[in-house]
Amino acid sequence: MRRLSRTVRVSLTYGSPQRGPGAGDAPRGGNGLVAVETAAGLAPTVELEVECIGEAAGSGYLIDITVIDRAVREHLTPILRATLRSELDGKPTDLRDLLVRCASALAPALPAQLSMLAYRSGPFRTAAFEQAGGTSTNPSGLPSMQHAPAQQSFVLSETFEFAASHRLHLPTASDDENRAMFGKCNNPNGHGHNYRIEVAVEVPAQTRTAGDFGTIERIVQSEIMARFGHKRLNLDCTELASLNPSVEHIAMVCHGILTPRFADAGALLRSVRVWETDKTSCRYPA
Repeated sequence: MRRLSRTVRVSLTYGSPQRGPGAGDAPRGGNGLVAVETAAGLAPTVELEVECIGEAAGSGYLIDITVIDRAVREHLTPILRATLRSELDGKPTDLRDLLVRCASALAPALPAQLSMLAYRSGPFRTAAFEQAGGTSTNPSGLPSMQHAPAQQSFVLSETFEFAASHRLHLPTASDDENRAMFGKCNNPNGHGHNYRIEVAVEVPAQTRTAGDFGTIERIVQSEIMARFGHKRLNLDCTELASLNPSVEHIAMVCHGILTPRFADAGALLRSVRVWETDKTSCRYPA
């Protein structure tokens, strides 16, 4: 089996959207599709990631990517534009319902099994609808993602940033050994990073708990940002006092802190990924 992923960019610009009362007022609504809008009424360009699974044909293709592009633009652009109009008129967007509708509209148009559809309106937030175990068949004989709710999941990912400092040092090793192992990162006075942390939360598709970015933001703000932001990780944070605060340990500790909080909210913390620099990151669990 092979998995093919294709990202398609879609423009949601459709003319002059309806605005709230008053010539200078911002658009009404806005929790999912509306980003920053220009005076001309331009809506954002969004990314849709389509993942298909199956066996490659004799051509070597699982599916021709031009088929994916055409299907997304033909079947999903109208849904997204209509949703944007509704949101600008004051109706909040339920990303879970939107992705279910989009996946159900897209699946019959693809000659391979649709296993995942993700919506990305910017670099920091991703909402994904996943189908495990294969699509089912609806009465018309076409594949659908609506008829096997037990196999469906809804995943929200959001990225945050915090600044902190640390020193990489093992008390069980000599100073020379620490300098040889960690180099400049063993500086006695520490050094700083602008850390990024991506939190991926899975919610069963048939439930309504913790299915929004607001819940993720509240939990991460109280448990991670307030705890680690602008701190000396070795000295100010008890969770890392006995651990060498490598990016591997930071990701593991953040996962341990967040797991019970999301469980209380009815969600599963799928993974935590921490970037120490743009070139170095760790995802836990792998």
